[in-house]
Amino acid sequence: MKSSGATQEPMPTADVAAVGSPPWWDEAVAYLVGCDPVLRELANRLPGERLVPRDDPFIALARAIVGQQLSVKAARTIWRRLEEAAGEVTPARLSRMRAATLARCGLSARKAEYLRDLAVHFRTGAIEPARWPSLDDEALIAELVVVRGIGRWTAEMFLMFNLMRPDVLPLDDVGLLAAIGRHYNGGIRVTREQAAEIGGHWRPWRTAASWYLWRSLDPPPMEE
Repeated sequence: MKSSGATQEPMPTADVAAVGSPPWWDEAVAYLVGCDPVLRELANRLPGERLVPRDDPFIALARAIVGQQLSVKAARTIWRRLEEAAGEVTPARLSRMRAATLARCGLSARKAEYLRDLAVHFRTGAIEPARWPSLDDEALIAELVVVRGIGRWTAEMFLMFNLMRPDVLPLDDVGLLAAIGRHYNGGIRVTREQAAEIGGHWRPWRTAASWYLWRSLDPPPMEE
């Protein structure tokens, strides 16, 4: 799925000296501002700001599914209804909810199926957060995309904004490609291949670089 932060529940934006922000953030920023004039300028516009984590893994993935192809307002409304109907959105409770109840929350039949599939994967241990620290990024993405409704882009957003993996470059994100084009290619949107080449200079901190580039857009996708 090719998308950007603007088409789902907004990703976390920033917080000054945020509790729970990634421990590698300061090191990443120091590296990026030292090697890339564009990122130095962007970082100087946002002194002290950093990405912050979002919900627990199941909630984050469930909200990502709910928010697909919806405005932020619509996604939040549906999620609020789902919380009210479930009491608490957990794999067990979601699995027990009737199709009619999910439909009344505003979920399409397909998204309801996706949420049930996600719940099954968590309940059976097919997805097990406890083992994620032992998995590299690609192995973790491969585990997540087995769930119906979770594509590579959604998995990459999860790695960046929930797990705080430091070196993710989401090449299917149209907002990121636009930002790279604006700052590195004379305002012309770049291809995935061009973005990968440019982003190679940001290793091993491509998550932070992507975050600054998203923030440079007007308005930033994660804030819409």
